[in-house]
Amino acid sequence: MAQEIKLIEETPLDQSQPLPFPFNQRTYCRYEPIEKRIEEARVLVVDNLLRDSGDASPVAMKEWGRLAASQIRREREIASLALENILSNVERLVKRPATKVTHVSEIAEAARKFNPDAIVLGGTLRDFDYNNPEILESFGQFIRETKTPVLGICGGHQLVGLSFGARVLTLDHREQHERRADRTNEYQYRFIRITEPDDPIFQGIYDSQSGIWQDYTKEARILRVWQNHGLQIDRVPEGFKLLATAYLCRIQMMVKRAEGQLIYTVQFHLEKSFEDWHKNPTRWEHPNESRDGRIIFENFLRESLKHASKSSEN
Repeated sequence: MAQEIKLIEETPLDQSQPLPFPFNQRTYCRYEPIEKRIEEARVLVVDNLLRDSGDASPVAMKEWGRLAASQIRREREIASLALENILSNVERLVKRPATKVTHVSEIAEAARKFNPDAIVLGGTLRDFDYNNPEILESFGQFIRETKTPVLGICGGHQLVGLSFGARVLTLDHREQHERRADRTNEYQYRFIRITEPDDPIFQGIYDSQSGIWQDYTKEARILRVWQNHGLQIDRVPEGFKLLATAYLCRIQMMVKRAEGQLIYTVQFHLEKSFEDWHKNPTRWEHPNESRDGRIIFENFLRESLKHASKSSEN
């Protein structure tokens, strides 16, 4: 499997030769209409980026020096874009959405007041030792106890892993502080392989009548997702199950379904579902705004509502 994934990963998307799958020798994707099939959902979206110097650690302030103010401004610029992508997914998948944005440092109080059906953790921009350790500690306490369904995206995935005992390393398995610069990064669409196709997050793969998943997923359990990261978690934490993997970064998706918790995390940016299709036309152009990430996001919301319903019955 590792050799096959490597072949997939190393095939440039802009080359003229066919894709390395005999069942997928075409330059288009089947039309998939986007429908709002979820009636209503309350979603708490969590901003994991730094807001001010109080969110930054002494390590960050020392290494940034006089550039600290500009670095934090950059955090806020990225945060606004990332949060808008997540909110857009909710709004375009749910008929009557209710959303609220909160900062990671205030997640426990926000969850108590807003009472969401689901929590979505956004990405991060910096190494985790640049974050105020008190914020990391308080988040860890919350995520280990919450019974509200959670979806962690990219840095949110890593933050969950860190909170449950995993280490966060560079893609070449170095400690974060050992390689601040010149890192290996993934910043492109990549193929990953599903390892647990029967998990509800992949609902519809084996339903030939649904028309939801592309053929490359139905026939070879492949997802095409947007990657933008230079860090990874080093293991699947205890209580979690691996759901998808890849060659360069092994832990692409995982889930915890135990102790009354439902926590999904993804290393890739599934919230890019409704963005970018018009910017770089390629053989994978999706003028109908179809992305594998969109289906996963929708299935997560469905599973969250089921979980909330079962919890209320108990």
